[in-house]
Amino acid sequence: MKVIKDDYGKKYKVLDLEAFKRHLRLYHSKNGKGDGSIHEENGYWFKVTKEFYDYVMNL
Repeated sequence: MKVIKDDYGKKYKVLDLEAFKRHLRLYHSKNGKGDGSIHEENGYWFKVTKEFYDYVMNL
């Protein structure tokens, strides 16, 4: 389990990190980079920037 902060600074516990990464790869990236879209999960909001995408993929 990893803890990451959402766009509002709230701590979110990622229970299944591989599933979270897979979802970002499939729905929030283009050519291996974050596409700037918004990912909402359980009331937490994440703008999938290149930096956020790279951060999560390196966890």
